[in-house]
Amino acid sequence: MMTLTQLRTFLAVADTGSVHAAARQMFVTQSAVSAALNALQKSLGLQLLERDGRGLRLTRAGQVYADHARTALGLLDQARTAAIAEADPERGELRIAALTTAGEQILPGVLASFREQHPHVGVRLEVGNREHVRRLLERHEVDLVLGGRPEPGREVEVLATRPHELIVVANAPGPGTPAWLSAQTWLLREPGSGTRAITESFLAQLELDPPPRTLTLGSNTAVIESAVSGLGVTLVSKDAVTRHLTEGHLTEIPTPA
Repeated sequence: MMTLTQLRTFLAVADTGSVHAAARQMFVTQSAVSAALNALQKSLGLQLLERDGRGLRLTRAGQVYADHARTALGLLDQARTAAIAEADPERGELRIAALTTAGEQILPGVLASFREQHPHVGVRLEVGNREHVRRLLERHEVDLVLGGRPEPGREVEVLATRPHELIVVANAPGPGTPAWLSAQTWLLREPGSGTRAITESFLAQLELDPPPRTLTLGSNTAVIESAVSGLGVTLVSKDAVTRHLTEGHLTEIPTPA
C-alpha cells in the first residue's frame, strides 16, 4: 500500500536528482530512501525513475505521477491547515507564494503586521517567478498568492488589488526615443517571469528596428544591480527601485508607450 512517506520520498528524489541528496534533505538514511522508492514502484507496477549518469531522473510515467503526487500532498496539507484553522483560527497556518518583486518589496511589511495581529498563526512563504507560483497554486501547495494580474481564463478569487507601476530605468538619463531604446541592451528576467513577458510585449509594441540586444539574468536583484552598473536598461517595478531612484543610482527613462 502506498504511504505518504513514500510519496514525499519520491518527490524528494525527483527534486534533488539522487538518493543521497534526498536522504540529506529528509534527514534519513539512503537505504530508507531506496526502500521507500522500491516499495512505491512495486505497489504501482511502474518504473518512476531511471539512471541518468550518477543520478536519477523521472521516466515519462514518473513525470505524470510526480505532478499528481504534488497535487495530492498539497490537498492533504490544505485539508490539515483548514481543519486546524476551523478548530482554532489563531493557531492555524497560512501558506503564501509571492512573485519576486512582491516577495522582496511588499510582503515583509505586510507579514510583520500580520504576525503582530496573529502571533500564533504559522506562515510558510515561497518566492518565485510567475510560472513557479502558478504551479504551486494549481497543485494546492499554497493558499494565497501575492502577484500580478491573473492569467485570462484562470479561475481564481481576487481578494485585494493595488496599483503596480512598471518603469524603464537606466544608470544615466536618456531620451527614450525608439532609436535610443533600440540601441540599448535590455536586461531581462528568466523565462517564466511575468516581468519578462511584459517586457517582451512592450518591446514588440514599440516595433524597434533593429531589435535591441538582450541579456537574461536569473533574479530581480541581478537585473537591477546590472542596470545600476550600466550593463543595460530594464523594465522593472517602481517598488523595486525606489531607493535607487532616490539615491540617483538609477533614473527613469521616458518612453513612447
